[in-house]
Amino acid sequence: MIPHAPHQPPAPARVFLSGAPGTAALAEHVLATGHGRWWTDRAEEPRVVAVTCGGHALLAGDPSAITPDELAPLARHYVETTGRFLPVLGAAFEQLVPWERMLYVHRGPALAPRVPRGVTVRRMTPEDAPALTALDPAMVWIHESWDGPGALTASGLGWIATRRGRTLAVACSRFLGSRYEDIACATAPDERRRHLALACVTGLTADVTARGHRASWSCSRDNRPSRLLAWTAGFRLTREYVHHIAGPVSQASKLAEAA
Repeated sequence: MIPHAPHQPPAPARVFLSGAPGTAALAEHVLATGHGRWWTDRAEEPRVVAVTCGGHALLAGDPSAITPDELAPLARHYVETTGRFLPVLGAAFEQLVPWERMLYVHRGPALAPRVPRGVTVRRMTPEDAPALTALDPAMVWIHESWDGPGALTASGLGWIATRRGRTLAVACSRFLGSRYEDIACATAPDERRRHLALACVTGLTADVTARGHRASWSCSRDNRPSRLLAWTAGFRLTREYVHHIAGPVSQASKLAEAA
């Protein structure tokens, strides 16, 4: 597929610019922030369009217009698309694993968090970039949709919980849309179940509302802690859907590309 700059979406990209919640806001995030990339099957009058950011991808168009080897840029992404693309995606990658997801929208009051003594919960600032750089490895995914800590902390779209200079929990607008902001949070493994993520999410959700947007939340159906946190923070289930994890490029696609 042919790459396009984040701020120069191809004409078919309008199919994604719908003001929808969840990962559907990914396309608007790429356009608004410059983090991510557009892809098409050809430069003129493209028939297939994709957008990638933070390990996620949206894919649309005519699946008969693309070959499996052309989908290589979507390898190791969570791909959201229609069932019509599954045959060509299945041929493109060694694995294509369905993953059931749940989408929530903020609709109710949050349980008041009880923050432990000595912990500070506040809005992120650019000065927090070094602390995010030093995050526990289990948490670094939180800034992938911003291409790193610097852009996230400078965006004003994150909250952080700290103790003596250590980052304990982070919540941020992972995908910034025109109507919705899909938010995410991460907590240091040894600091969970202490209301730290809830405190960060509560502060962030208030900011989202103040910006005239609504907060959404998407997670795996099997992620019970995330689902419980969403409910406690005032999010309510809107719909369930399936996206697919695209594994490494298949050997057949590699051979086709080499030929």
